[in-house]
Amino acid sequence: MSGWESQSGSGIRFEWGPSGAARLAGQAACLAVVDVLSFTTAVSVATEKGIRVLPFWWPPSGAGDTEHAGAAMAAEAYARQSGARLAAGRHAVTPDTPWSLSPAHLRTAPFVARLVLPSPNGASIAATTPRRVPLVAACLRNITAVGSWLTERGYGSPNHPVAVIAAGEQWPDGRLRPAVEDLLGAGALISDLHAQGAGPLSVEAAAAKAAYDGTADLAHAVAAGASGRELTELGFAEDIAIATQEDACALVPVRDRDGAFARG
Repeated sequence: MSGWESQSGSGIRFEWGPSGAARLAGQAACLAVVDVLSFTTAVSVATEKGIRVLPFWWPPSGAGDTEHAGAAMAAEAYARQSGARLAAGRHAVTPDTPWSLSPAHLRTAPFVARLVLPSPNGASIAATTPRRVPLVAACLRNITAVGSWLTERGYGSPNHPVAVIAAGEQWPDGRLRPAVEDLLGAGALISDLHAQGAGPLSVEAAAAKAAYDGTADLAHAVAAGASGRELTELGFAEDIAIATQEDACALVPVRDRDGAFARG
């Protein structure tokens, strides 16, 4: 990969979505994926309860019924093979399957040792990033904890760069939709890393940091963005409230050799 693609020379790098993660995974010493609404927020809530979360790729909403049916069958098979329970869709939870991508659902659902959690964004990045690359799940709830975890292990220098990946959302046709909440979440982590002496920042990382530093009311920005408005219209405003609890969680979800996120 050429230097301009990998943002070479910088200790903190920033990119978008699965393609950006794939581009930087071979050059970064560690990846931090940010999917505020809602995968990495859900992972932070689940790991607080001691649940090991196995990410699973899921097609975008605009995919055909055949693709969704195939993904559902594959997810069920993966859960069986992994000795895990499978999370349902937000509107498909039942007393027997109370787990979903909703952080509010996970907060009240009973403990389960292992949970397969599908999503088309953050989970897809985590599921497809090579396991040899250290990967952490960052969100607004655990920014300081993740930043400290990374710097304490020497990540964030030109020799050991960290790549912060904003998961983004997807348009119905599967194309990346940059999401303001993930830009701000990534910028928050970059700002924290920089304050702890990590760097230098790539231009891309500096732009994300500037977006966060220039946002006076983070909770309002997340709620008023397209993703926040969508969740509110769907009846999941509580998920936004949980996602914007800055530094409410001191745990760092780290992907292990089995591909599951657990307490780091």
